[in-house]
Amino acid sequence: MSATCLRAHFREALDDSPPIGVAGARSVQTPRRRTPWLLAPLGPLLVAATASHAQDIEPRAYSNAPVGVNFLIGGYVYTRGSLPTDPSIPLTSSHLSTSSAVLAYGHVFELLGQSAKISIAAAYGGLGGNAVFAGQPIQRSTEGLSDTSVRVSTGLHGAPAMNLEEFRNYRQDLIFGASLTATLPTGQYDSSRVVNIGTNRWSLRPELGISKAFGSLTLELSAGPVFFTNNNFLNGHVRSQAPIISGQAHAIYDFGNGIWAALDAQHFTGGSTAIDGQGNDDLQGNWRVGATLALPLNANFSLKLAASTGVSARTGNNYDLIGAFVQYRWGAGL
Repeated sequence: MSATCLRAHFREALDDSPPIGVAGARSVQTPRRRTPWLLAPLGPLLVAATASHAQDIEPRAYSNAPVGVNFLIGGYVYTRGSLPTDPSIPLTSSHLSTSSAVLAYGHVFELLGQSAKISIAAAYGGLGGNAVFAGQPIQRSTEGLSDTSVRVSTGLHGAPAMNLEEFRNYRQDLIFGASLTATLPTGQYDSSRVVNIGTNRWSLRPELGISKAFGSLTLELSAGPVFFTNNNFLNGHVRSQAPIISGQAHAIYDFGNGIWAALDAQHFTGGSTAIDGQGNDDLQGNWRVGATLALPLNANFSLKLAASTGVSARTGNNYDLIGAFVQYRWGAGL
């Protein structure tokens, strides 16, 4: 399909088309001696959903936690800027903002003697703003549910499964971990529109991570690909996307009493798309940086604040993000 034909199909479908929403979820914990009321938040840091679902910045994704603890998280995320809509859509000069309410649940369990976690998250949000399509300005405003994200992670070394009493005396050294995140196509989707909240496809992200504590400072690295299924896109056309490779680095400092802060960096590349087998010049190559702060409120509640911004983006999708999350935890004798 030629670029001219694609633009003709996109122009017809863009009228009143709904843009994107929100998704993602991860877990966190403190590396020092713990007491029940010092437990740090265990996810999620939700970000604006992209076609790749690869832009989640997640400090402490591979830290340990006591078996049997449950987490319920509610939060709010606001983004502004050139949000990363689907790279197979020829939109430029986008100036969009999103406001999204987030809800997630997490649980810690034992797997082969190591601590493991499962979490599920979704969001309801609205988006508004303007962009340029084929040289013409357009404006959009929409709201709806996002795709659902499910993540399972486990320690491979250094994160032994422990009850709450044992965990009080645990001190992190070196942790190796692995995770698998699946994004389910549960979000709002209209095949007659180009830009939707949901993606109408599945994605899978296997990942490996390493976390090393040096007293109060913890350094963490993680990396992995994101794979996508093909999907019915825009009135019967078939969209495909190459995998995206994503890596993160975090420097996390524990101030004690359950308070910690992190400096975060992320790079991802790849993800070129094709429509009906015709490739697009939309290879991604983006850098983001951010910061995270966690504060305990009492024995069961905690607060997490996060912010991030784009440093460079080959596809022109830099944006700013701020988020606030309140977490309630119970179980395992808390």
